[in-house]
Parts: sequence; C-alpha cells; structure tokens
Amino acid sequence: MERLRIRGGARGLQGTLAVPGDKSISHRAIILGALAEGLTEISGCSKSEDCQRTFEAVRSLGVEIEGWEEESLRIYGKGLRGLREAVDVLDCGNSGTTIRLLAGVLAGQPFLSVLTGDASLRRRPMDRIILPLRQMGAEIRGRAQDTLPPLAVHGGTLRGITYRSPIASAQVKSAILMAGLFAEGQTTIIEPVASRDHTERMLAACGQQVERGGGEIRMVPSGTLQGSSISVPGDFSSAAFLLVAGLILPDSDLTLDGVGVNPSRTGLLEVLQAMGGSVEVLSLDESLGEPRASLRVRSSRLKGVSIGGDLIPRLIDEIPVLAVAAACAAGKTVIRDAAELRVKESDRLRTIAVELSRMGVRTEELQDGLIIHGGHDLHGACCESHGDHRLAMAITVAGLRADGETTILDTGCISTSFPGFVDTLQHRLPNCLERMA
Repeated sequence: MERLRIRGGARGLQGTLAVPGDKSISHRAIILGALAEGLTEISGCSKSEDCQRTFEAVRSLGVEIEGWEEESLRIYGKGLRGLREAVDVLDCGNSGTTIRLLAGVLAGQPFLSVLTGDASLRRRPMDRIILPLRQMGAEIRGRAQDTLPPLAVHGGTLRGITYRSPIASAQVKSAILMAGLFAEGQTTIIEPVASRDHTERMLAACGQQVERGGGEIRMVPSGTLQGSSISVPGDFSSAAFLLVAGLILPDSDLTLDGVGVNPSRTGLLEVLQAMGGSVEVLSLDESLGEPRASLRVRSSRLKGVSIGGDLIPRLIDEIPVLAVAAACAAGKTVIRDAAELRVKESDRLRTIAVELSRMGVRTEELQDGLIIHGGHDLHGACCESHGDHRLAMAITVAGLRADGETTILDTGCISTSFPGFVDTLQHRLPNCLERMA
C-alpha cells in the first residue's frame, strides 16, 4: 500500500505549469469518437486510470483506438451501429463516468454487455440510470434489486422519452443522451438544477443538434456523428488542488495555463474569490465550444462563506479541497445541499470531517453538508485516503500548510484522476513530499 509523507510549513508555489487534460471531456471524446464516422483525433486527453478504463472498454467493443502512450489518441469510429459484443466483462475500475455513460450507449446495442468495477464503484447507485434507460426500452439489471453494479445490459430498440431527473447529475443526463442517439423520436431531460454540460457541447461539435433552454435539454437523433479533432483543455478539478495550495501557502504566485473554465464547472472560482482569494482569469479562449484560460493565484487571507443551492452542482467535485481552504479561512464556512457527496468514491461528507478533525479542525457533519470552523492552526497527523483520490489530494494540500508531519495511507488512488499530482508538487516544493511503500 502506497503512503505519502508530507512535511508541513511549505512556502512559495511559484511559476507556470499545466494540469492534465480534463477527465470529464476526455471520457466523452473517447466514447463519441468511437460512435462517430471516420477519424477522431484527441490531443491533451487525460491519461488518468479512469479514462484508461473508457479507452480499454471501447477497444473491447471492437473500436480501433491507438496512441494511449502518445501525445494524441486516434479513434477510427465505427458509427452508431458498428460496435460489437465484448467477449468479456467490461471492467470500469473506479470510474462512475465510464459505467454510466457506457450503459447509455449499450442500451441501444443489439447484444448483451456486463459492466462492473472495483469495490468502491460496486457501492455506487445505479438505479438513477437504470430507471430512465428501462423507460426507453432497454433491458438492464443490477445487483441489490437493480440498484448497484455489476450491470447486465441487453440493448434493443429504444424510444425517446421525457425524463424529469430528481437530481442534477451530468452522468445521469449523459447516459440518457447517449441512449437518445439510438432512440426513435425526441429525448427530453428536465433537471432540477443545471449540471455540467460537456456532453451537450461535444455532441454539437460532432454534428448532433441539441437544444437547451427553460431547464430542458432536447435532442432528436441525427443518425450520424462526424469524427473531428478535439483539443482537451486542462482539468479544472485537478487545477483546484493547486489553486487552493497557492492561496493557503505563503509567498505563492502561480499561473496554471490552459485550464478549462466551462461555467458549469467553475463554481469553486466564484467561492474562492468570495472568500477573498486572489485568483485571476487571464487569456480566455475557446476550443470546440469549451472555454479555457490561464489562472493566476497568489497567497491570500481567506474568510469563511456559506454556500448551497444551484451553486453546488458546479463545484461538487471540488468540495474536498474547498473544505481545506475553509479550514485555513477566518471564521465559519457552511456547505449545504451537498448530500450527493455521500455516494461518491467515499462518503465524502463523513471522510472530510473525519480527516480534517484529525488535523485539529473543528467540523460539524450535516445530513447534506458540513460546517467548518476555520482560522486555527492545522497539525500534522496520520490520515487515511479511504481509497478516494480527491480526498487524498485535499489532505495532501492541508498537510503542506500544517505544522509538523502528515502521513496519508493508501495514496495509490491519486492516479485515478491526476497521476502526476505528487510529482508536480515535489518539483515545486523539494523535500516536502516523500512516497513510501
């Protein structure tokens, strides 16, 4: 089991660096490239373990795809009807995006597919996609009375539906839209709050018309998708850990180049600025409908805030590291309407509270959020990742600010989303981080 030792009291994140390609966009680019006609080339694709699972699954479905170890991927698309039945179970590892989006694709295929994952993924709820996919006409079963993986999907003839989602979830929405590519008639999704919109943007880039407005997403399948060249921006969720580190470590002045700043993803920017954080958005441009920019962050005195409501879906993945910023801020931070964190890679509300408490932070766990009492010194401690990559990286950032030494157990999970995270910090902060077996 890999461990990480962090020597606290680090100073000065300086210079300019790039973060890995956006994981959410990379998943979707691989899947839609496989379903498109002709060649799709993807530069800047995330090389995370999660995206590798999508890469391998697509290959298992008969798609020629190459270049994982290279600068760009090349996908020779099979078209919407060209996939073939896999000879084995599709292993999605720890990736909820892989299993949910592929379930949508496979709902429209005339063969049987079985999807599974690691122990963490097999605890994550799947009834939220099973219900709408069944309404569209797919045969889909799961463990624990059709609520958990593994999933058995026997696709077939689908029909468009109008689905009012009880939760704002990009994965649920995307699974339905993927199935909608194979359905007869219009597919309409109504969300309580808008979730991230990478799927809609990428479908449009591939030639599929998607209409949005009035809280609805509407799509009538065009019959074909066109291969294209896709440049993946830097992953904002990966950048978030470096942004918070830059804010809370003294003498920092760090610029992150080419980061995706899709408004459906950047709620954390607004919160950090409201907390008094010096984060500037520079050099804004766009690629295939996805905005990106350079982000300059400097050490700042932060203050507590209260957040909830429509903002939460726009920063749901960043709450672990936001909690670290809150622990270093003056006053109290209240996070509400975030119950979805209980069904992520870990119960993040509980694990954030437990691990920050070990470092001397007073936290209160709510049913749908957290209260974090900031403004006190953090202390080094022995912490656990709970197999959760975002928690492991958040505690690493906290450990850099803390007094003394912090050890985090089971940090191999970091490669799920940001394989170069530790190396990046080691290069910028020599002698502060040490991997241990």
